[in-house]
Parts: sequence; C-alpha cells; structure tokens
Amino acid sequence: MYKHPVRLFLVSFLISLLVSFANASYGQTSSKRASSDRATSGQANPGGATPGRIEFWLTDPTRPVLFVQQPSLTFKDGRKDSPTIHIDPAQTYQTIDGFGYTLTGGSAMLISRMETSARAKLLKELFSTEGKGIGVSYLRVSIGASDLDEQVFSYDDLPAGETDPTLAKFSLAPDQQHLIPILKEILAINPAIKLLGSPWSPPTWMKSNGNSKGGSLKLEYYDTYARYFVKYIQGMAKEGIQLDAVTIQNEPLHPGNNPSLLMLPAEQALFIKKSLGPAFKAAKLKTKIILYDHNADRPDYPITVLSDPDARKYVDGSAFHLYGGSISALSEVHKAYPDKNLYFTEQWIGAPGNLKGDLAWHVRELIIGATRNWSRTVLQWNLAADPKQNPHTPGGCDQCLGALTINGNSVKRNPAYYNVAVASKFVRPGSVRIASDEVKNLPNVAFKTPDGRMVLIVLNDSPSTQTFTIDSEGKQATATLSAGAVGTFVWR
Repeated sequence: MYKHPVRLFLVSFLISLLVSFANASYGQTSSKRASSDRATSGQANPGGATPGRIEFWLTDPTRPVLFVQQPSLTFKDGRKDSPTIHIDPAQTYQTIDGFGYTLTGGSAMLISRMETSARAKLLKELFSTEGKGIGVSYLRVSIGASDLDEQVFSYDDLPAGETDPTLAKFSLAPDQQHLIPILKEILAINPAIKLLGSPWSPPTWMKSNGNSKGGSLKLEYYDTYARYFVKYIQGMAKEGIQLDAVTIQNEPLHPGNNPSLLMLPAEQALFIKKSLGPAFKAAKLKTKIILYDHNADRPDYPITVLSDPDARKYVDGSAFHLYGGSISALSEVHKAYPDKNLYFTEQWIGAPGNLKGDLAWHVRELIIGATRNWSRTVLQWNLAADPKQNPHTPGGCDQCLGALTINGNSVKRNPAYYNVAVASKFVRPGSVRIASDEVKNLPNVAFKTPDGRMVLIVLNDSPSTQTFTIDSEGKQATATLSAGAVGTFVWR
C-alpha cells in the first residue's frame, strides 16, 4: 500500500521523538507548577491533606510523642468490629474564631526580654502555621493590669482623693513598654489574629472601696468608665492594634483577686444599657461587647443580663471559665438565646503541671467540650511565666503555670501548649463545627475548614489502647490511640 516504507518509518520515529520531548517538557512544567501550588497551599492552608489519605498528628504523653505527625491513614481499611465515629459535614453548628491564650502583661514582659533572634523564633512557632508553627489565632489581653502583671495599674491612676471624670490623664503608657511592642510583632506574623480585652478592675477612684481589690463600680462613674473602654479601644487602634471584642469584667463574682471588681448581674445589665452600649454606638466602634466572663456554674448570670432587651441589643454573647460547673452550661445559654455567641476565655493549670492528666482533662472538657457546646473560642490561662511562676501582683496567682516557662532565652513547653496545639494548627478561624458521633470513651469533635478540609480531634479517654473507625461520607479508615492520647486527623 505504501511506496516508501523506510521514509515512513523515519518520519514516524521523528514525530514520536517530538511528542516525547513535548510531553517531558510539559510534565516538568506541570511538576514545577504543582510544587509551587503545594508550597502556596502550605502557607495559606497548613497541613494540606492528600485526597484519599488522612494526616495523623499524635499527642501521646506516655511515650512521649508531643504533637508529632505520624504515617498517614488510608480511606480503605475500616473495621466493622471497632467503634465508629461518623462525620457529617452537611450538619453544621457554630463558626470558630480561634484557639489561644491570655497574653498577660507578665507574659509580654518575659517574651520582650528575650534576645531578638530567640524571641522571633518563638513568636513564629506560636503564631505561624508554617513548619512547626502551631498557629495560635486568638489572644486575650488585660485592660489595665491582671493579677499576672508585676504590679497593679490602670490607665488613669491618681493620688488618693483625686478623681478624673473627663479622663484627661488617661494613658496607655503602662502597656507601651512590653505588651504593645509584642502585640505588634505578633501582628506582623499573623495580621488576622483576633484580640479580646478584659479588665480586672477600673481605676480605684471609680470604686466604692477605693481599692484595686474588690469593691463595686460607683453609679456616678458608669458613663466615665464606658468612655474609659472607648479611649482604650481607640488608643490601641492608633497603635495599629484592633480589638475584636471586650468583656465587661473578668470574673465579676470573684472580688478576692488583686485586682478585681464585684459586678452583679443587675449592675452589669445597667452598665451595658445605660453607658457602655450607647458609648460604643456613639463612637461607632465595631468591637463586640461580651458579658459575664466567669464560671459555668452560674449560667443564670448571662441569662439574666440577656433577658433585659435594652442591654441585650448591645451584646454579642457570653464568655465562660470552668473553675466551677459543667461545660454543658454553655448550651443552656445557647438554648435560651441562640442568636448570641458563646466564648470560652480562661482555664488555668496549676504548677508544676501533669501532662497526662492535664492534656486529657483540657482536651475533653474544653477543646472538645466547649466547642461541642457552641463556643467559638478556647483560650488557656496564661501564655508564659518564669520558673517560679512569676510575675504576679501581690495577692495574685502564684501557682499559675504558663503554657511556656521562659528563663532568659530558654523555653519549656508545658501542658497548655499542647492542649491548644492539637486544635489551633488546623482548625483555622472561619472553620465550622460539623456533626460527629458521640462514642463511649472516645470524646471527639469535628470541623470543616474554610478551604474544605475536615479536621477530627479524638481523645482516648479509656485506660487501654483503642482502635476505632473514622467514617466520612461513606469512606472508612482505621485509627488506634493509646490510653490518654489525642489524635488530630486531617483530610480532604
């Protein structure tokens, strides 16, 4: 049929070479493009998971393996004889704002005194998701001193007997030495981090007892104290630091701390509707007002305040601690006012800490428990202290173990570091909690991230090793956790 078979063979051979060369070049370009895409994804979306596989990060205090990536699991080997955690991404709950700590004035002081390179390395580890970064995404700071500052102060301290109703002497100077510079360094790493401000006490001249400890806010200073909040938020904004929210008073039913203030529910409702809400509205502030900020044994406190419609209209939601009560109390408040948000803002660990017990309790009750009960945040108290649990005010907490123990440039990572890390690196702000089965001895919570990944956090709360199945939209995989271990599972 063909008159020149040799010529035809040569032409075909040349065409084949050209096609092979083109495919090789395209493959090389595609490989580079894919590599670039993965690198970009790794920065914006930490721990990008391969379809069909589950990334597995293990925190096992008995081995110890402390938030370390393990070999991936595969969606193919589910076991019918093991407990199963079914994930349903179609059933959604609250949006997550973030996980983190309180950056007390004392924490900021210790970090600021580190050498520049050591401080930069630590802050990147805490607030970036790149590499070993744990991606802390939410911080609480004190408005004025907390009990973990070196000394008590407000932004308008005066000699005894003097008052300043116009706040002419208001100044953020006490925070400009350590806290504000550290916040600026953190914002340079994560500009999207959210900040919550909480006061421990107003200036003493506004109080019924004239003391930093206890007493109540005088009615005559309600409007002045509201302007104090406004000046604080505006002053921080001038420093380039935006406050996402404020609580009205840290632990308003605990006037025994130093500093502290007693503020009963009726007083808080009156302060909100008479002074704070109108002041925020007049100043056109976008900063949210969050009430309560105390233990889960008194859900009646936020419900009482929210039952006042003139106060409720100014309030974003309620904040909780868990030194008393049950974490399920958050759901009581949600049921009463489902349009108002919930936040978990503080839980301490007493020195010297116990990683096995602290990890299990805090992950079960807070990382899992608080978010299953509608909380948008989980914050630990506090970020850092020195080896002797300093600094603190006279009468302040002298046994509060920081997530970090900082001694010069030396950093030790304590239980609260890992309690937060198991969630913060992967459950990024904007993630939504999704449905997952409640399984005996395997407390868990699941999320869908803004980029479409699933994250499942599971604690083996039994005294023996547990094998279980993860079922996601009809796909199964098998996982095993030792007693007391926490698994963070990430997939697409």
